[in-house]
Amino acid sequence: MSMQLETPPNWQADGLASDRNAGISLLQRMSLSRRVGEGLLRSMIRKIVSVGTLHLQMPSGQRHIIGKGAPGVSIRLTSSKTVWRLLRNPELAVGEAYMDGTLLVEQGSIYDLLDLANANLKWHNGPGAMRLQSQLRRLQRRLDQYNPVSRAKANVAHHYDLSDTLYDLFLDPERQYSCAYYATPSDTLEQAQMQKMRHIAAKLLLRPGQRVLDIGSGWGGLGLHLAGTAGVSVTGLTLSTEQHGYAVRAAEAAGLKDRATFHLRDYRHENGRYDRIVSVGMFEHVGIGHYAEYFDKVASLLTEAGVALIHTIGTARGPTSASPWLQKYIFPGGYAPALSEVVPVIERAGLYITDIEVLRLHYAHTLRAWRERFMAERTRIAALYDERFCRMWEFYLAFCETGFRHSGLVVFQIQVSKRVDAVPITRDYIAAHEHGQAP
Repeated sequence: MSMQLETPPNWQADGLASDRNAGISLLQRMSLSRRVGEGLLRSMIRKIVSVGTLHLQMPSGQRHIIGKGAPGVSIRLTSSKTVWRLLRNPELAVGEAYMDGTLLVEQGSIYDLLDLANANLKWHNGPGAMRLQSQLRRLQRRLDQYNPVSRAKANVAHHYDLSDTLYDLFLDPERQYSCAYYATPSDTLEQAQMQKMRHIAAKLLLRPGQRVLDIGSGWGGLGLHLAGTAGVSVTGLTLSTEQHGYAVRAAEAAGLKDRATFHLRDYRHENGRYDRIVSVGMFEHVGIGHYAEYFDKVASLLTEAGVALIHTIGTARGPTSASPWLQKYIFPGGYAPALSEVVPVIERAGLYITDIEVLRLHYAHTLRAWRERFMAERTRIAALYDERFCRMWEFYLAFCETGFRHSGLVVFQIQVSKRVDAVPITRDYIAAHEHGQAP
């Protein structure tokens, strides 16, 4: 007698039902996750935007109007993953979502969106989770900004060793990639950058024959200007291979290679003595754990009657942390310090602070000019790189401009010396030098 194992009559049907139930359960969980995420994000944005109106379309198709009045911006999120990324780390995820195309600006521009957000946030870090993340980033600042020579060079290459053509398309002819000096908001970028160089030269109290060190000399525009107009001998230092090559060629083309020399060298490796030291747009890359090293080096390189001028982005908000998006994509290792973080280090280096000037909206005007020129050349820049690169730079320029307009970013020009009498006791000499009236 043979035995047969019979399949239970409902086994197949039960299995299919189980599969269907599992599928339905998964869809339900996904739907619930989406609804929860979208609800939390809507709630977070409502805590930020009260002045101006944000029209927000979620991945589910749900539309929300947040805030009231002008200006108005309309955006659409295309991915539920983006919703959760925005909840976890909005200061990083907004830029990444725009770069990746999962955050689309459908009315207005990315500048308008960031202007709306920063105009509402002002000096604040945002609601609870954003404040906590900012505090945690402050705790790891020294690690993030640890910039020994090898790492400093890699950080510089990340941003400054891009295509030579890129910077040609939006900077002025001298390639000044730092805050210009606007006598009026209607000044052209070229006028404002020339005014910046004259303003710095006036504070340096230059005399023919003096030796000048330019720390972070970039493409050489400032050094060549000083060598050509003041009769001084300039030594420029940069860590960018592209900038160094350009500056050397520019000095030769201008007939100034005997008075303006440029080296691919870290400031910590420089020796000698200089009558004047200038550093424009470089201190932001030093790193908070290296401030004492920086100013001790400046003091050791200055002659006894020497004068130095440090021009750096800073913040009026007090000590904070670097933007995680800027740190990851634009300026690794960078940081805009508060004045309270810099002054004590200068004091400990044995240097007098002989003048401090705070430039406020000047960089906002500069960034606006760069952004407008960048956007006018966007097609050519996309051909050099790609669309994602263009969106990254659009976000970078807009984010920084709105930061200077609303979020406490400023520029400090800090003049220091070893002697109390190294500069005149009133500031009248600055305007006199700028207008060619100095004795």
